[in-house]
Amino acid sequence: MATDAALLAEVPLFQFLDEHERAKLAGQLDEVNFPAGHLLFKAGDPGDSMYIIRSGEVEIFFKDNTGNRVVLERATPGHFFGELSLLDQGTRTASAEAVVDVEALRVDQADLDQLIRAYPQAALDLLSAMGRRMRVTTELLRHTASRNVNEEVEDRRSVIDKAADWIAAFSGSIPFLGLHVLWFAIWVGWNSAAPEAQRFDPFPYGLLTMMVSLEAIILSVFVLLSQNRQIEKDRVRSDIEYDVNLKAELEIMQLHEKVDRLTEDVLTRLAALERKLDGSSPLAGDRRAR
Repeated sequence: MATDAALLAEVPLFQFLDEHERAKLAGQLDEVNFPAGHLLFKAGDPGDSMYIIRSGEVEIFFKDNTGNRVVLERATPGHFFGELSLLDQGTRTASAEAVVDVEALRVDQADLDQLIRAYPQAALDLLSAMGRRMRVTTELLRHTASRNVNEEVEDRRSVIDKAADWIAAFSGSIPFLGLHVLWFAIWVGWNSAAPEAQRFDPFPYGLLTMMVSLEAIILSVFVLLSQNRQIEKDRVRSDIEYDVNLKAELEIMQLHEKVDRLTEDVLTRLAALERKLDGSSPLAGDRRAR
């Protein structure tokens, strides 16, 4: 019990309690154990409790629209998680998995209500903790919701596609131009300066013209193939940008709704507590007596 009370003293949510109050609260909490790899809860599950880690490590994560695992936080001893669903009584917004064996304290709705009624400052501490977590989530979504366009297209390239990209890139380079200048100079110089019997393509260089025409036709096909792949890459980029914008818009809307619900709930509880305190104060009794 003393160990649990000391653990609560390290949690920002309970730092304002004195030793007696923390010991009393620790005696009300349930002790739970989870083995490594155990899924404590997953996104979409009903939320009826929050957890304070005594020992071990828990990974808080969710999967985005592309199936990638986005880690929001790695909770270690002294950290708490799961408070959002406990406050607004909604579903879990993320999943939690034990990285190693975990010992934790579970806080249910009754425990939290009793704490907030007795110590209203706890509600503000909860809001501060959730605000920090929301900032981390927003920052992660800003970077992890997008995908690399080059990686998306590269994974589906065939051998012909790779050859077309390489040829198209090489045909527009300075080495390609230098090789052709050297080739034309040798070809034209030999067929112009060599003895007539040794000339294999005399003026007007018909063989050279035919070879250059064939090369132009073949290169144009490879360039068109590469351009088609570039068009596909641009389409993928547009789809990714649309997904990112849509996801950001949805996440912002959800965050606004959750903050509005939490703010309304906290204000309602504080107003009820203020009415209760006003009704039980000596000054209020004197006014009623008069």
